[in-house]
Amino acid sequence: MSEFFKAELKDRFLEYALERDDYFEVQLLYDEFLRPNYSLEFVQKLIREIMDYDHDLLDIMSGNGAKIFMLSTTYKTEAFLDEGGFKDLFIQEEEKWDNFLEQLANTRKLSSDEKAGLGRTEKKEYKRERYLLFGLITAVTISFVFTLYSLVSGIFAKVDQERLSDIEDKLNALEIENKALKEELDSLQYYYSDKSG
Repeated sequence: MSEFFKAELKDRFLEYALERDDYFEVQLLYDEFLRPNYSLEFVQKLIREIMDYDHDLLDIMSGNGAKIFMLSTTYKTEAFLDEGGFKDLFIQEEEKWDNFLEQLANTRKLSSDEKAGLGRTEKKEYKRERYLLFGLITAVTISFVFTLYSLVSGIFAKVDQERLSDIEDKLNALEIENKALKEELDSLQYYYSDKSG
C-alpha cells in the first residue's frame, strides 16, 4: 500500500469520526473502509500512526481486551483537516524531497582539470602525512631500542660487577695464601740453612 493511500485513509477516518457525535467502535472504521481486503489490525496500526503524529487528534477508549476499542473526535480534529490533513502533509514532504533532489541534480559537475587538481592536492597532503607518520614511527622505534639496550646492559653490568668482585675476592685470598706459603718457605729455608751451616 502506498504512503499516499495511507495518508488518504487516515484523513477519511478523521472525516468519518467528525460526522459522528459519539464514541464509535474501531470495527465500524474497518467495516466502512477496509473490509474485506485488509485486517482489523491494519486499521489499529493506522490509528496508532495518527496518535503518534498528534495524540490530541482522537480520543481513544480501551475495552474488550483491546487498547484501541472506541474513538471520538477532539477539538483539534476539524482544524487539522481544514489545514489539509495527512494528504497535505504527505504532499509537502514529497515536494521537499523533490526540491532536494532537484538541487542535487543542479549542482555543477567538476571538469576533468578540476578533478585532476583535487587528486593532486589530496596526494600531496597524504604524502606529507605519510612522511610525518613514518618519522614518528622511526622515532618511537629508536627510542624503544635504546630503552631496551639500556635495560639489558644494566642487567649484564650488574652481573659483570658481581663476577669481578668475586674474582677480586678470590685473587686477594690467593695472594694472602701465597704470602703465607712464601713466608713458610722462607722460614724453612732459613731453618735448613742454619742446620747445614
